[in-house]
Amino acid sequence: MMKFLQMCGATVALLCGASAVAAQDLTVLEQWETDHTQVFDATDVTLAELQWIARPLVVFADTPNDPRFRQQMDLLTDRFDDLAERDVIVFADTDPDGASELRLRLRPRGYMMALVAKDGTVAFRKPSPWSVREITRSIDKMPLRQQEIEDRRLIGQ
Repeated sequence: MMKFLQMCGATVALLCGASAVAAQDLTVLEQWETDHTQVFDATDVTLAELQWIARPLVVFADTPNDPRFRQQMDLLTDRFDDLAERDVIVFADTDPDGASELRLRLRPRGYMMALVAKDGTVAFRKPSPWSVREITRSIDKMPLRQQEIEDRRLIGQ
């Protein structure tokens, strides 16, 4: 729970623009490349910026107090390394009145988690929290991820 509270504090800092990294005017992608354990505000990015580089995982809710949102964030923060290995960048959007590109494109109703593939297509949408194990298993079945695994195997020889 402490890790979750720390993550929420980091998210709030990012949302308020108080992050030391944000003060350096780095893009979301540049921030993520320096620290894969960050959760970003969905209003700070467009999908075009991430295409072919990262897999956006977006967690939506109408409020950060939604128990499903809190549970999902706990599940994600416990295993950020597994997500980073698969080039997953995590976004949170708890403003139902907001007009982020991610919210407009994915059109959530209340809580929803969605994964966007590197090619920009929606890989899945889930109405309830998923464990990192379930998320990574779905990613590992994707053709592009299979190619990434094969490329790493060949480079390692």
